[in-house]
Amino acid sequence: MSAVAETIQTPSAMPEPIVFTDSAAAKVADLIAEEGNPDLKLRVFVQGGGCSGFQYGFTFDEITNEDDTTMTKNGVSLLIDAMSYQYLIGAEIDYKEDLQGAQFVIKNPNATSTCGCGSSFSA
Repeated sequence: MSAVAETIQTPSAMPEPIVFTDSAAAKVADLIAEEGNPDLKLRVFVQGGGCSGFQYGFTFDEITNEDDTTMTKNGVSLLIDAMSYQYLIGAEIDYKEDLQGAQFVIKNPNATSTCGCGSSFSA
């Protein structure tokens, strides 16, 4: 008789489905402090439009909807609606300051192409 060895793999720590960087969280905290409203949360969304078919949007919101995914980082909350979430799985939401200016940036592995403006993509 031959013995069959079983290998049991334990799941490693699952990566976050969406990465909300420290830099982005710090900028959101600064903006919320400027507004003077601690109930504000950053809402990230995807909508049709832009030069590549979809575009990213950012806004502040006080209301968390039933279908929102909420991520909290360093005391600030990020909201993503269910439709947008499917396009953002695996993405990184960051804040960059460079020679082109300061802006929130989304690095999205689901985007099959992007445009020069950096806020429009196709999936």
